[in-house]
Amino acid sequence: MSTHANKGTLRIIVVAAVMVLLLAWAQGDLRFIGIGPWDAYFVRILNLAAINTILALSLNLVNGFTGQFSLGHAGFMAVGAYTTSLLVMTPQMKKVVFFMEPMFEPLDRICIPFLPALLVGGVVSCVFGILVGIPALRLKGDYLAIATLGFAEIIRLILQNVRRLTNGALGLKGIPQVVNLWWTFGAGVAVFLFIRGFVRSSFGRALIAIRDNETAAELMGIDVFKHKLLAFAISSFVTGIGGGLMASLLTTIDPAMFKFPLTFQILLTVVLGGMGSLSGSVIAAFIVTFMTEFLRVVDEPLQLGAYTIHVPGLRMVIFSALLVIVVVFYPRGLMGNKELTWESLSSPVSRLLRRRVAS
Repeated sequence: MSTHANKGTLRIIVVAAVMVLLLAWAQGDLRFIGIGPWDAYFVRILNLAAINTILALSLNLVNGFTGQFSLGHAGFMAVGAYTTSLLVMTPQMKKVVFFMEPMFEPLDRICIPFLPALLVGGVVSCVFGILVGIPALRLKGDYLAIATLGFAEIIRLILQNVRRLTNGALGLKGIPQVVNLWWTFGAGVAVFLFIRGFVRSSFGRALIAIRDNETAAELMGIDVFKHKLLAFAISSFVTGIGGGLMASLLTTIDPAMFKFPLTFQILLTVVLGGMGSLSGSVIAAFIVTFMTEFLRVVDEPLQLGAYTIHVPGLRMVIFSALLVIVVVFYPRGLMGNKELTWESLSSPVSRLLRRRVAS
């Protein structure tokens, strides 16, 4: 047992050391040995991929592990983004942004560091999740999806109309850009480890039992509603964290950002990676983010001799076609409900080495 624990500790140390080295390289902290920083555009894509990972993991906890079909992710993300942004913006910037109608007092004078503001954003999103979950989680299937989707739309309309709190349709600008790779990847690793530990606990096993057969789980003595609400609250908290990170990365937000397509993109990532697979969500988040960005080139005009070909929206057509192909060949997602382990990565390499030695 001690040998297994020592191996696990060694693996964590190795992975952490490699991640720290890569992040230091990305930030240009290895210039003293002649290695320069990564391209700023590539670093921005990595930040987006890490944030999308956080959002996919939080949705997978509800949809994948608990078996509840929720479509209110954009609403919880908006709550976290606006709460974090309003708390970190300086009073001077708030006066500039809220030029049409003054902001509510004393919020117009409050300015706190980013980390406490990010946690408060997560907590406020969690509170909204509990308030929505108490009535909505008594529903099942499509009815739950409609209820949570309606909540997300209500939140967006509130953000658009309460001008003295959210600046209405104009949104918020001048949000301090605190987020970098250390923040996004650090938060991503923390969320992954937390949700993995939660899923492996007795609460997580109860959630999986609810997903597989809710009636049987209830007959076994599991408080189904309590466990659903707990998963929903944790997912809302993590989503609020992701929203706060996104707001700080973009430095500007508005209600139009948090429409249903945002939830659809996160849901697409979860389905592509595999419902009930945390490592699948991580892999799919990076694939979707990089494909979405790198396919932008097909939206640009293409010059073929004397003709110019320009098809608006071709990027999403190609992206959708590729996703259809993946879903056809992998109907349960890339990972299904399995996890990517150290043994699964090392075993192909070990077999290849054994074959070479044998030959």
